[in-house]
Amino acid sequence: MRSIKRSRAQKKDKWGNRMALLGITMVVFSLALVVNIKGSSLKTIDQNYQIRLDTLNDIKEKELQRAADLEAERKYVQTDEYIREVAKEKLGLVDPGEILLKPSNAE
Repeated sequence: MRSIKRSRAQKKDKWGNRMALLGITMVVFSLALVVNIKGSSLKTIDQNYQIRLDTLNDIKEKELQRAADLEAERKYVQTDEYIREVAKEKLGLVDPGEILLKPSNAE
């Protein structure tokens, strides 16, 4: 009778071990699935951030070029050449010793 009880207990233990193993396997599988899904969503987010970073780097380069152009313009505006140019174009002034010829109306 003891051998029958032992075999039933052993069968019960085997069944319990199989159920525990099946439970652990299901938990590991579901964790792997969640990690895979989360990983793919993180890849998508990373791609979006990479595109945004590239766009911002392009904007930065354009702004740096614009700043360099503005600095060159600022330096040019402070030169005597620019002052003479503005005086001639906008104010109609002439350099000393310069002779202006006006076209005659020969019609």
